[in-house]
Amino acid sequence: MTRIVRLATGGDGIGQLPDGRTVFIPRTAPGDQVELVRVREHRRYARARAGRIVEPSPLRTEPPCPHYVRDDCGGCQLQHLLPEAQRDARRRFVGDALRRIGGLDCADPELEAAPSDWEYRTKLTLHSDGARVGLHPIDQPAAVFDLETCLITSPALVALWRAVRVRRGLLPARFRHLVLRLDRDGGLHVIVEVAGAAPWPDADRLSTELEHAGHCATLWLRGDTGAARVVSGSTDAFPATVFEQVHPVMGARARAFALDLLGEVTGTVVWDLYAGIGETTRALAARGAAVHSVESDRRAVAYAERASDLGYPAAPKWIAGRAEEVVARLPRAELVVTNPPRSGMDERVTAALDAGGARRIAYIACDPATLARDIGRLRAYRVSQVRAFDLFPQTAHVECVALLERR
Repeated sequence: MTRIVRLATGGDGIGQLPDGRTVFIPRTAPGDQVELVRVREHRRYARARAGRIVEPSPLRTEPPCPHYVRDDCGGCQLQHLLPEAQRDARRRFVGDALRRIGGLDCADPELEAAPSDWEYRTKLTLHSDGARVGLHPIDQPAAVFDLETCLITSPALVALWRAVRVRRGLLPARFRHLVLRLDRDGGLHVIVEVAGAAPWPDADRLSTELEHAGHCATLWLRGDTGAARVVSGSTDAFPATVFEQVHPVMGARARAFALDLLGEVTGTVVWDLYAGIGETTRALAARGAAVHSVESDRRAVAYAERASDLGYPAAPKWIAGRAEEVVARLPRAELVVTNPPRSGMDERVTAALDAGGARRIAYIACDPATLARDIGRLRAYRVSQVRAFDLFPQTAHVECVALLERR
């Protein structure tokens, strides 16, 4: 039996074994007293599952998703916590990373809450084991349970999944992953990932049946190599495989905050690194900045160029390439916006930023740990402001924006 004292960054509760070792228990809340089952011991720590909850925490609530308990769904980690307790936990995850990894002396940051804790995701990624299509249970990456619904996903995508689910026999044989996506214009996409170059003979039939069921979707096929290609639907559709925030409302708020942190940009040279489909680049250009926009995904760059307004005071420079391979060739920047993937920035990028002399860097991060690591590498800068954004309610993930200023 153990008492849960707090949550670890991934959402597991932290307790203690009788010998003093830390034990991590998912689906527990601070204040719970639980009996431990399925204990897996390691030299310095252990992992376990909660058996009987002897004394429940007042921070607990009944998770509404049928898969959360029944199937041990690993997609959400915090549905068993009250919303305010979840938000407090995510604030602490950011603060802990900044203090422990970044070496900062700081309080947990303010967190901007989402307008809704449900039905926000515009992307649903499912897995197949040959017999079932759904999500992975906790700590079982090789297992899949059949998904019926997902309460954090947009109702339009859930409805699309239900229509696809009863027609799964029309999907390619032995597909590995299925991605459903709702684009910014309301378009629906079904992206199927297969091994090798497996065909999709029933794509047109599935497209027709979905349309008759009220779901007009573009169907994409992606093999082991090469880009995804449209196999049914408009070839001019939004490039469904490019990165875009799964919570557009909160993503826009984080982006707007980052831009405001930079201050006046008119007439300044600005780098927009890991620019995606160019939303930040276009906002900077509209404010009069001379923007050098860097993105490795060529489809995203092509879409950004097509969507760009020709009436900007200075036309953005769109650059398709990896940031670490491009930064050495860019003109000196006065301001920088960077929005890297979960793995953070390559050391070559942080080195170029450290040596480059930009006055301010607005860093948009989807992983507080890699943000903290990169802050430690940017020795010429000090962190003057951090705010967290609730892009992923019901989960242990959190977005944050940091302003770094030249010392």
